[in-house]
Amino acid sequence: MYHSVGDCSDDPYRITVTPERLDRQLAWLRRRGLRGVSVTELLAARARGEGRNLVGLTFDDGYTDFVTEALPRLRRWNCGATLFVLPGRLGGENAWDPLGPRKPLLSADGIRSAAAEGVEIGSHGLTHVDLTKADDLTLKTEVAESRARLEELTGAPVEGFCYPYGTIDARAVEAVRQAGYRYACAIDPGPLTGPHALPRVYVGQEDTAWRLQLKHWLHRLRRRPVEGL
Repeated sequence: MYHSVGDCSDDPYRITVTPERLDRQLAWLRRRGLRGVSVTELLAARARGEGRNLVGLTFDDGYTDFVTEALPRLRRWNCGATLFVLPGRLGGENAWDPLGPRKPLLSADGIRSAAAEGVEIGSHGLTHVDLTKADDLTLKTEVAESRARLEELTGAPVEGFCYPYGTIDARAVEAVRQAGYRYACAIDPGPLTGPHALPRVYVGQEDTAWRLQLKHWLHRLRRRPVEGL
């Protein structure tokens, strides 16, 4: 789970990795015979009983630096990824982060550009709302309308959803399932499991080779296997 790729000198939420760090992290994967892919590609491979050498790479929020900094490095290492974006904030900024620096978000053209490069586009909701605290109308709008807008924008099906802040409950999971998404990503889904409550590993600027290896081991120890995957 990545977010922004750029200058991390002013980053109270620790959501940024430098381009150089991302480059080294992707190199670490490749040295171990692993390749980063979109979540859809990973799930399809697992459904075939394959994909042990694949790692799903996700980038949340849809910052403009995904296209300028992350995408060239993904290409360099022959990796794919899923980019979760906010169609209600096209060309805006990360206003939901009160303490952090303002970071620009991709415009519609930027999202189309990423999709044209083979990046899977998924929904992060419309405006980055904690769905566990949303009323019924807001929940449905954030989940269903964001998918409809992105499919119109990209001209392609939107299969994946990413819960803002990584927070989920059974109500949010059911709303995402009813909206037609094939899968959804959280961070630590707790007792919830299944393709609409996928756990992820946070990756940050401090994650050097030995920390990545430790996180890999801990993830396998701490997370229950996802039923059917």
